[in-house]
Amino acid sequence: ELPMPTETHQRILGNLYRLVFESVARHGGVVVFSAFKMRVGEGRFREPDLLALVDSTDARRGDDFWTGADLVVEIVSPGNADHDLVTKRAEYAAAGIAEYWIVDPEAASVLVLALDAGGYVEHGRFTPGQTLTSPLLPGFELAMDDVFAAG
Repeated sequence: ELPMPTETHQRILGNLYRLVFESVARHGGVVVFSAFKMRVGEGRFREPDLLALVDSTDARRGDDFWTGADLVVEIVSPGNADHDLVTKRAEYAAAGIAEYWIVDPEAASVLVLALDAGGYVEHGRFTPGQTLTSPLLPGFELAMDDVFAAG
């Protein structure tokens, strides 16, 4: 049984959705948030906290579920970090997800991973006071203070 999202989790998700949506939508993309399914393999699905396609006409986009994404964001649940750091990391890499962000509310950090030769390499680990950048979204900058801002 998966842990239910906390208010902190939902606040961070809302902040990220608003901030990522503003950039991605402006450039013709689309962003959705949980609970929405994405296929990661034959008969295997995940419900990432946030999914984005940089092109809203991408063939992977479907009304019932997506068959992939360009960007996936997961917010780590307390006591379940290995699931996001190990299991989902391997699944998303195998599914060809170009960029994967792992948000850790306890550490107030976002790890940005970029797909390279079938595996993820670390683009950066960002904390409050820093500016998150994305290899997938040139020119995209996100103030980390805004990600963890209280609502």
